[in-house]
Amino acid sequence: MLHSSGGRPPNPPRVRDVSELPKAHLHLHFTGSMRPTTVLELADKHGVRLPEALTEALTSGEPPKLRATDERGWFRFQRLYDAARSCLREPEDIQRLVREAAEEDLKDGSGWLEIQVDPTSYAPRLGGLIPALEIILDAVETTSRETGLGMRVLVAANRMKHPLDARTLARLAVRYADRGVIGFGLSNDERRGMARDFDRAFAIAREGGLLSAPHGGELGGPSSVRDCLDDLHANRLGHGVRAAEDPHLLKKLVERGVTCEVCPASNVALGVYEKPEDVPLRTLFDAGVPMALGADDPLLFGSRLAAQYDIARAHHAFTDEELAELARQSVRGSAAPEDVRRKLLAGVDDWLAS
Repeated sequence: MLHSSGGRPPNPPRVRDVSELPKAHLHLHFTGSMRPTTVLELADKHGVRLPEALTEALTSGEPPKLRATDERGWFRFQRLYDAARSCLREPEDIQRLVREAAEEDLKDGSGWLEIQVDPTSYAPRLGGLIPALEIILDAVETTSRETGLGMRVLVAANRMKHPLDARTLARLAVRYADRGVIGFGLSNDERRGMARDFDRAFAIAREGGLLSAPHGGELGGPSSVRDCLDDLHANRLGHGVRAAEDPHLLKKLVERGVTCEVCPASNVALGVYEKPEDVPLRTLFDAGVPMALGADDPLLFGSRLAAQYDIARAHHAFTDEELAELARQSVRGSAAPEDVRRKLLAGVDDWLAS
C-alpha cells in the first residue's frame, strides 16, 4: 500500500514528555517526599532499626502493599511512615530532604512546590516546635534560592490529636506567614474525628490570611468532602476524589472553585480504588472541578509527580491539551505569586506548541 509521502507510512503523532510540562505540585508530604536511598542512609547514620517490610520495599524498589481501607491497613501505613520519619534527627537531615524533594520536582517539570508538614512530629528531635518549623522554613528558603524552584510550606494538623493542638499549630502557622507558610491543613485518617472539631483552628488560619486545605474525600466518602467545605471552608481539598459519587457535590466544588489535590497512584496504593483506571479523574475533569495532580508520599507509593500525568494519559485517555489544562489548574490553585503563575502558564502554552 502506497502513502502520499512517497510510499512511507505517516509519522505517528508526537507524544510530548509530561516531565517537561510546567506544573505546580500542591500535595506532597514532608517525610513521604524522601528518596528510598536517603531513608536507608539516614537510618544507618543514626542507628535506626527500620521495620523489615520498609527495608525490603526501599531496597527492592517495589512499594509496600499498604491497602488502608481497613483499620489494620491504615495502622501499617502509619507505622512505616513513622519509621521513616524517625530517621530525620538533625537540621542537616531536614536540609537534605528539602533539597532532594526540590531536585525530584524539578526533574518532573514542577516550577512551584507547596510541601506539607506537621512540625510537631519533628519537634522532639529538633529542639521544640518553633525550632523545628524554623529549621524547615530555613531549608525551604535556601533550597528555593539555590535551585530556582518556588517553594512554600503548608502546616498540617493531625486529626488523630486533640483539636487544641490544631489551634496551637494554626497560631504558629499564622505567625510564620511572612516566612513561607501559605496554608493550613488537616491530615491523617479522615474517618477519625469530625471536621467541625477543628473549625476554630481553621478560622484562626483563615483570619491570618492562610489557605484552608484539609484532607477529605479519600478514605471517607462524599460526606467527608461536604464537611470540609461547610465546616472548614476549604479553598482546596487534599484528595476529594470521592466527591465523584455525588453530582450535587461536584457542582458545589465547581461553583466554589475548590481545587482537588488528586493523587492517583496513592489512591490505588491505599486501596481506595482497585486500578488506576478506576480513579475518577475523567468524572472530575468533565464536571469542571479544578484539579492539581500530586504524588502524596512517593516514598511509600513509588511514583512522583510526572507519573501522575502519565496515569491520566495512559489510563484515562487525557490528550496533551487536557494534560496542559490540568497543569494550568495546578498553577491556578496554588499560592504562587502572580509573576510565577504567568511564567508557568506561558510555559504550558510553549509545551503545547512544541
